[in-house]
Amino acid sequence: MTPRVALITGASAGLGRVLAHWLGSQGFTLILDARGSERLKAVSAELRALGAAVTSLAGDVKDPVHRRALHHAAEATGRLDLLVNNASTLGPTPLPPLESLGAGDLRTVLDVNLMAPLQLVQELLPLLVRSHGMVVNISSDAALGGYPGWGAYGASKAALDLLTVTLAHELSDRGVSVLSVDPGDMRTEMHQAAFPGQDISDRPLPEATLPFWAWLFGQPSATVSGKRFRAQAESWE
Repeated sequence: MTPRVALITGASAGLGRVLAHWLGSQGFTLILDARGSERLKAVSAELRALGAAVTSLAGDVKDPVHRRALHHAAEATGRLDLLVNNASTLGPTPLPPLESLGAGDLRTVLDVNLMAPLQLVQELLPLLVRSHGMVVNISSDAALGGYPGWGAYGASKAALDLLTVTLAHELSDRGVSVLSVDPGDMRTEMHQAAFPGQDISDRPLPEATLPFWAWLFGQPSATVSGKRFRAQAESWE
């Protein structure tokens, strides 16, 4: 059987790295993206040492040339079963209130967290249709919380949630499932950047979400499409 193929953005650290390791252990061929080339090379080397087939491409998901390169990498495998839009940015830190948020900073957050996931789906849609693939957009509780300082990030994730369910409806008759996942608070570099100087050691590591991913990828795709899941919830049904 032809190995399944997964493309994960933001795969050099945190949740993306954990997901890459887990999917690699499940036999997926991996296409990995991240902005930092050295860290991405290190993660790719880890995975190859464990026997995973990996293609890594450093770049910015905002860049159409980079997105096209990701498309070419997926096309070379002949299929794409899973796209995980994990790459995100908080915007400026310390997190500013909306009253002082610059238009350029807001635009950057929206470009990375909202526009790039949509544009990647558009770029990769023929492959996703061919494989009856799945798109997982990584959301956040900030999409619902209205937390002070999180306005730009939260707005981008709220819009991503709506984009997700709309795409799910639009693509259902072509066999592509689309869903969003709030992974919950995690002990990651991004989370630390949101709380500079604070101790976040009480937050769980991204590995705490692995039971959810094992459950999710065991479900019939049509039954999860259009839904929003919380990876650290007590129940996912």
